[in-house]
Amino acid sequence: MLTTIQIALAVASGSVVGFSLGLVGGGGSILAVPLLVYLVGLENPHVAIGTSAVAVALNALSNLAMHARSGLVKWRCAIVFAAAGVAGALLGSTLGKMVDGQKLLALFAVLMMVVGGLMLRERGQVGDAAVTLSRENWPKLVGFGLLAGLLSGFFGIGGGFLIVPALMFAAGMPILNAVASSLVSVAAFGLTTAGNYAWSGLVDWPLAGLFVGGGILGGLLGGRVAKRLAGRRGLLTMVFAALIFIVAIYMLIRSLNLI
Repeated sequence: MLTTIQIALAVASGSVVGFSLGLVGGGGSILAVPLLVYLVGLENPHVAIGTSAVAVALNALSNLAMHARSGLVKWRCAIVFAAAGVAGALLGSTLGKMVDGQKLLALFAVLMMVVGGLMLRERGQVGDAAVTLSRENWPKLVGFGLLAGLLSGFFGIGGGFLIVPALMFAAGMPILNAVASSLVSVAAFGLTTAGNYAWSGLVDWPLAGLFVGGGILGGLLGGRVAKRLAGRRGLLTMVFAALIFIVAIYMLIRSLNLI
């Protein structure tokens, strides 16, 4: 039974996730698990992963609809990437359930550091706004989609900050299009992972509902801010990367019982 404080913290955490998804296509999703474990107070890391997968997937769908209306989604590239990634997410989520919860959190922290580095590396890339699916880029989209899906499923994350740089590298699209297109994969990977964990009874549905409710409000605000600050996305990316590094170090210390 959730306490009043946990309910408030769940809604607030969902708002953070939704805001980040709307603003830069990720960031909040990789923070969802640590927020549920260390802030809301879920004791079972596997339940936190399953619950966050539900919430992130639904928040991503909400934000995808907003970006689609703006015409920013590169649908063909996004669908090929997501379709390949679903297979990876199914395999990854199955493997993730077999790993000890605390070890999974430690590995999660390491992944966060890698993701933070990718964000910093790709922050200045421009890209071609007219890019479309072609013989040259579809093999890269499939390969990177499989890898991103595998990691997303294993750690129960939306994977936006894996997917955004992967789309930019594989298809050469600008970050604004990559952010919008990444939400197709975030939703697909999240639903695949959520279904796998739900099958094993590892989803807290009332908590997921609170998380989604907060995420919808945060996503609306994040999408509006993204349009106004489109020219300063490099700075925003650096801020989110710094936040991810801080949380990753905290998770690593906690999971290794160093404090």
